[in-house]
Amino acid sequence: MLILLDIDGVMVPANSWRRPEFHEDGFPVFSDKAVNALNRIITETNAKVILTTSHKSKYSIAKWKAIFNHRGVQIRGIEKLSNSKIMYDRKDEIVTWFNKRKDSDVEEFVIIDDDKMLNGLPGFIKENLVLTSPSIGLTDELAQDAIDKLKHHKVGGGKF
Repeated sequence: MLILLDIDGVMVPANSWRRPEFHEDGFPVFSDKAVNALNRIITETNAKVILTTSHKSKYSIAKWKAIFNHRGVQIRGIEKLSNSKIMYDRKDEIVTWFNKRKDSDVEEFVIIDDDKMLNGLPGFIKENLVLTSPSIGLTDELAQDAIDKLKHHKVGGGKF
């Protein structure tokens, strides 16, 4: 099981009136609510994380593991969407990821993101989307939605 995870607006609420608090490693502090929710998803599904965030290419996988660990997230495995020389938007990156994996039996996945542009995903991918409010981030209620999608949903077919 896989969690395609954004950071800003999911783990770090985006409040335009307030500058985020930064951890000593220089990356923003995650909200406690989001950390608890993500840990719950990981614990109940044994899911691995694939980073979709715009920050994904700034750090190595080892550094990302440290970032999550320092914030109390019990990551079981972490990857990031591959970087492309072509500037994709998040929706296109996810569709490209899905199409590359489609022929090798895509395992159950959920997309946790605040980007409303993802509402434009093809239906068979969009049904795996958990859309957060950017100013609130990941909540326990949304975590339950993600768990339900991971445990009870089979990936639809087709390519986009």
